[in-house]
Amino acid sequence: MAPEIIQIMPMNITKKDIDTLNAEIVITVGPADYENRVTEAIKKVQRSASMPGFRPGKIPTGLIKKQYGTSILAEELNKLLNDTLHNYITENKLEILGNPLPKEEKKVDFQNQTDFTFTYQLGLAPEFNFKVDNSHSFTYKTVKVDDALVEKYLKDVRRNYGKPINPEVAGDKDVLFVDIVELDAAGNILPGGVFKSTSIGIDRLKNEAVKPKLIGLKKEDKITVNVSELYDTALDKSVSLGIDKDAAENFNSNLQLTVKNIARLEDAELDQELFDKLYGAGKINSEEEFKNKIKEELGMMFYQDSDRDFMKEIEKTLIAKLNIKLPDEFLKRWLMAVNEKPLTAEQLEKEYPEYSSSMKWRLIENKIIKDNEIKVTPEEATEEAKGFVRAEYAKYGQQPQEEEVTKIAQSLLTKEKEAQRIFENLYSKKVLDLIKANCKLENKEVSYNEFFGISN
Repeated sequence: MAPEIIQIMPMNITKKDIDTLNAEIVITVGPADYENRVTEAIKKVQRSASMPGFRPGKIPTGLIKKQYGTSILAEELNKLLNDTLHNYITENKLEILGNPLPKEEKKVDFQNQTDFTFTYQLGLAPEFNFKVDNSHSFTYKTVKVDDALVEKYLKDVRRNYGKPINPEVAGDKDVLFVDIVELDAAGNILPGGVFKSTSIGIDRLKNEAVKPKLIGLKKEDKITVNVSELYDTALDKSVSLGIDKDAAENFNSNLQLTVKNIARLEDAELDQELFDKLYGAGKINSEEEFKNKIKEELGMMFYQDSDRDFMKEIEKTLIAKLNIKLPDEFLKRWLMAVNEKPLTAEQLEKEYPEYSSSMKWRLIENKIIKDNEIKVTPEEATEEAKGFVRAEYAKYGQQPQEEEVTKIAQSLLTKEKEAQRIFENLYSKKVLDLIKANCKLENKEVSYNEFFGISN
């Protein structure tokens, strides 16, 4: 393929296609291209430079050139090349991946050369066809919200809103408040030994053998156990018993526990008090309404999970189906060059497949957005930002005033990274909706465990 040459006298720009995914741009620069830039830069330095024997701004041009000329020339050439590359790529509508990389060539002699030639390598975006229509089929999985799942969620709600009580007899999930004293070899209280008031959560004990000894205890009951039955590590012994960590390493005594109190979190009753606490006064008035509300909420919650799972399937399916090729070697060199932290060849090879898949999906998504003229308005971005703010407050059980939501949302959109994330989320949602509306979908209802990959 013959090189394409664009000539801007006396500067020459040559684009050479290596293959469909790689190209080189060669820029030849002469004095006419950079002399005015260098002259203006020297004048700027001259106005601010200081040198013994000369008043500020009065240093002769020759001295400025001698001291700063080489660095000024290099800097101005770099600016010129960046501007030229950017303009050429923009004007010729080149779809590139990453950024141009300078090709390693012989060292530039800025002191003696007047004409310069620079070569840049480009990674070109691949061309491919894709139309969002019913020739593509996907599976859309949803979680089956059955009675068993509702009951499980109901159990969690009752536990979370339970009331503390002090039963007479200890159960398997209770907390014992005890006085602990150290015993000697004969089973008597050791004078000067460990004495500590602490608590023991029976269901949190890792030693299953000791639990039956604690279940069924009452206030003022006494029991003897070895310290290793209650605590697995020296740190546990040190923190709970209040002894030095070094001493705890070899502490293996028997302990006498005296029960002083028993605490239990009793599940909340399914009554109007619980309904009102969760949804407001009079909104839910029966157990049946409460369960239906839970079922509705679970459906909404799992809907978001379904969309996330569906998007993953779309990405995986389309990447495999379209078989898009990338300029892999160029992208690897580019990643090595731009990575903030040093990246070894081994790390690059390990991480590149994931980066490659992400890049391919971005290309597919951008093509869908462009071909279908998908737009995101500022008003939509503001509403998306408001939703994000409300969700953050909801995590802490708070409901902010609408004025505060609007203020924070507008602030988020003034931050480049936050605004980019919000706009990208909206574009992704619109791409997802387009695919749902135009492709074949097989709706598949699965159990909670199957959806989240939990083994029975």
